[in-house]
Amino acid sequence: MSNGAAAAAAAAAVIANAIKASGVIVQVSPEDFRSLLLRSETGLVVHSEGGLFRTWYKYLLGYKGFAFYTKSSEPIALPPRMETVRAGRIWIPGA
Repeated sequence: MSNGAAAAAAAAAVIANAIKASGVIVQVSPEDFRSLLLRSETGLVVHSEGGLFRTWYKYLLGYKGFAFYTKSSEPIALPPRMETVRAGRIWIPGA
């Protein structure tokens, strides 16, 4: 195998492992995310704030074995019963 082919194979393996590590991430609208928050009795929400020309608020919620993700132009009110973690950045492959 040539060096170029080996490098391409290594890059493909890194991408495949990153996808496997991320598990199942479901992107939903901010309204659907709010609905999931209301249905969750307890849980963990990871959130971050960022953006270059405008501010975006990103949220992740674990619910029934899935990770739900949304991106909103407005902050989403998080219920006090939920645990929260503020992340410096949330990166979702392909989102």
